[in-house]
Amino acid sequence: MWRLQERLLFHGLSGNRRFVYAYMRREFRFKLRLISLVVVIAALCIIARLYFLQIVDGEEYVLRAERQYQNREDVFDRGSIYFTRKDGTLISSAAVSSGFRIALDVRQVTNAEDAYAKLSEHIPLEEAVFYEAVEKTQDPYEVLMTRVSESAGEAIAKLDIPGVIVERERWRSYPTAEKAASAIGFVAYDETNTITGRYGLERYYEETLSREHSGLFGNFFAQLFANLENVTGDARSVKEGDVITALEPMVQEKLLHVLEKVTSMYGSRTSGGIIMVPSTGEIVALQSYPTFDPNDFRNSDPNLFGNPLVEHVYEFGSIMKALTMTAGLDAGVISPGSTYTDTGCKTLNTKRFCNHDLKARGVTGMQDVLSHSLNLGVAYIAEQLGFSRFREYFKKLGFDTETGIDLPSEVRGQMNNLDGEIAVEFATASFGQGIAVSPIEMIRALGTLANEGQIVTPHLARAIRLENGIEKKLLWGKPERVFSKEAVAETTRMLVEVVDKELAGGTVSIEEMSVAAKTGTAQVAGPEGGYEAGTYFHSFFGYFPAFSPQFIILLYTREPQGVQYASETLTHPFMELTEFLISYYNIPPDRAPARETSQP
Repeated sequence: MWRLQERLLFHGLSGNRRFVYAYMRREFRFKLRLISLVVVIAALCIIARLYFLQIVDGEEYVLRAERQYQNREDVFDRGSIYFTRKDGTLISSAAVSSGFRIALDVRQVTNAEDAYAKLSEHIPLEEAVFYEAVEKTQDPYEVLMTRVSESAGEAIAKLDIPGVIVERERWRSYPTAEKAASAIGFVAYDETNTITGRYGLERYYEETLSREHSGLFGNFFAQLFANLENVTGDARSVKEGDVITALEPMVQEKLLHVLEKVTSMYGSRTSGGIIMVPSTGEIVALQSYPTFDPNDFRNSDPNLFGNPLVEHVYEFGSIMKALTMTAGLDAGVISPGSTYTDTGCKTLNTKRFCNHDLKARGVTGMQDVLSHSLNLGVAYIAEQLGFSRFREYFKKLGFDTETGIDLPSEVRGQMNNLDGEIAVEFATASFGQGIAVSPIEMIRALGTLANEGQIVTPHLARAIRLENGIEKKLLWGKPERVFSKEAVAETTRMLVEVVDKELAGGTVSIEEMSVAAKTGTAQVAGPEGGYEAGTYFHSFFGYFPAFSPQFIILLYTREPQGVQYASETLTHPFMELTEFLISYYNIPPDRAPARETSQP
């Protein structure tokens, strides 16, 4: 204060009390604001800390509490995998369940009969198993039962039975069971005796789903700002979160039911299906059959653990014709009004190939090529394209590359026979023989017809929910153009006519909804080369509403018995799925029904 007065005197202002008071008020307001700022920062810190204690680290406190029962190993923890219902709500498909493990310290058992009587009141314990454990006097620790419910475990703990050990146990559970089992996968011990994801999303997103807790009282500011960067590129780089998929539980259940019915009805070796949103590549259902229950994988056929939809390749047959037709239209070597002379059979490079019915149709138009699935018709288009252009289109469709789907062990298609310039190889490839691709590659390529000629990356996961509660959407790249919109529109128009007039004689067409679809029947190569007589691979694809598609469906069934053509095995399953999706998603009609005319 004296310094202030000295300054005022120096300037001849010592008598100016108003100036003094104004200066003091400014100084007081500054101190008050400073104190308020400190209080606000402290409050925010407390709120943030409470958020992390209750929300982010709440699970860790649960684990600590559970360790009161645990004395042999760390408590298991892992992120969850979710299906997404059509309304956006989540349903768990892979979670961590909690319960108890009941064991014996044989040395401490004082009354075996009494111990067994008390235990059997709460758990279904076989008497022989119990007394066999009791007799192992040289082994102090014998597990009697695992995955005991919360209520039973707590009741047994309260009995305090001499020699009975009650330990908290957590394990991986799969509430959706067989639905999308090969896509979800499961966890198991690896070669280093560590529990890790072994198949499906569990393996692909191992780094995201696995948990390495480093303690509760670290730098919570580091937690607060962890993983706030945009999630792009490889989603597996995101640490410690839950995986949210686009798989819809009701659609997945319906697809499983349809595939089970097809396989059973025709005695097929295997069947499979994919339902995808063509504009984004999101997969809402993906299933192979036979399948397995990941909750009981130890008693399942290990040959079912892999995912044939991404790990196996097949010759798909005539559904490839839709792509060959579109390539010809896009390149301008044909038009919808083009014709060719159909001779029924043709020989190239000393090899003969024919239409499925061996019939020669003479002068034939492009619509008939798809309506009657004519091998010679698409071979004509391949010839007009030439070797290099045909090869370029098939490469742009990704038949020799991985799709980038977020599932492990993906294989790439086999189209090596198009590396040279052998005319018959290009002719057979035009109708889906001689080149083998995976189902996921096939639906990615066919998806261009339902997405204005653009190819997308098929994927299951749509977001990662981080441990701090933030949900990060995953980016899967931009669509790339393969065909022009005009070429795709022309092919779509032809495929709609296939459904309206030819498929099952036109009896399955939907009056108020345009559906574009095509069947495929391919011969199956034998183990020693060549095709096996009477053995077929059936496929079917379609999308709807045809000119503004919401879904594209791909189905296949391998080696059905007693039938030759895919139109016999897969037409009705496809239409069943189509009608289900239209109803379930309330998709509005895209064309008016024909009016009935009344007689005067």
